[in-house]
Amino acid sequence: MSAPGRGSALLRAAIASRTPVVLPLAARRYYAATDSAAAEPSQSSSTAASSTPPPPVSSSTTTTTTTDAPSTATDPSLYRIKSSLILTRPPLLTRDQTPFESAFYLYQKRLNERLTAPFRREFYFKKDTASDLDFRIKLAERRGVPAKDIGRYNPRGRTAWNDEVLVGSTTSDPDTVRERLLADAVVTVSEDGEPLAVEERIPVERPAPRRSEADEKRDVRRLDRAMDRTLYLVVRRGGAGKAGEGEEGVWEFPTGVVPTEEALHETAARVLTESAGPNMNTWIVGRVPVAHHVVKPVVGEDGTSVVKRGEKIFFLKGRIMAGQADLTGNKHGLTDFQWLTSDELQEVLAEDYYYSVRNMMDLR
Repeated sequence: MSAPGRGSALLRAAIASRTPVVLPLAARRYYAATDSAAAEPSQSSSTAASSTPPPPVSSSTTTTTTTDAPSTATDPSLYRIKSSLILTRPPLLTRDQTPFESAFYLYQKRLNERLTAPFRREFYFKKDTASDLDFRIKLAERRGVPAKDIGRYNPRGRTAWNDEVLVGSTTSDPDTVRERLLADAVVTVSEDGEPLAVEERIPVERPAPRRSEADEKRDVRRLDRAMDRTLYLVVRRGGAGKAGEGEEGVWEFPTGVVPTEEALHETAARVLTESAGPNMNTWIVGRVPVAHHVVKPVVGEDGTSVVKRGEKIFFLKGRIMAGQADLTGNKHGLTDFQWLTSDELQEVLAEDYYYSVRNMMDLR
């Protein structure tokens, strides 16, 4: 039985026997709370009755109403909502190795050569063929080591434990390893099994350099530059004879006003096409903004009139898979474009503008 139930039973028993009874602690708390709640309305009514009403306002008293200046942070009429697309080209090459990484990779190759089963030449080359003779010549040049890119190291010898290189050694340098692999790829034996003279050997095709022609010329409009970095498309609004933006114009990401019937990602896709042309295969990564930038409105001296509306710009992220930007006939008064790295963006974008988007940029 609950505490109120036990209390009621004890009260009925006390009334019937007319003997005093002590209620349990829980029951006393329950009835005390009930009584206090019932007494509160009467107390509030008596308080209201005893309170003195405020004095009447005389007819001669004048009331003045003040109008506050519009808040530049909350008034939506002071801002224009814009959507901007940060179009990126991802890295095409891996970054350059650090000296520690190069030494570690060489150590891993040597360790793998020492722990794996011995190389069986008979499994890969038919005996006394041209390829078998060529391999045996090169194996002798490597002092019996089958691996081509681990340097002077014998994984089966008495010094196999010494698989590390000294500080400053060029054995693990990527350029040294590449030259060693290119030299080993040259065929030294003819199809008849005769050794070829050095002047008769045909060199193999070398891989393309990591730095392209656009890097050498610093052509910031080409996409085949800084191939180990992420590039970002920025456009110049104004400038080049355009009035209102200064002689140099303003560099920014493709940006446009969001109409009522469009979402942010729809405006971003439309503005990109209107700005940089349709000859690009692009993909908007998501519909959620990755950054935003606020430009406060300019208010007049009276504090109420708006000289220039502010802007709230929401940035979305996109990728380019193919094509190139073309500003011919664009609808936004753009005069130039560039594909820049994050370090180069810091030099051309306004400081507060770059500060708003810096956290969404890739590490490289």
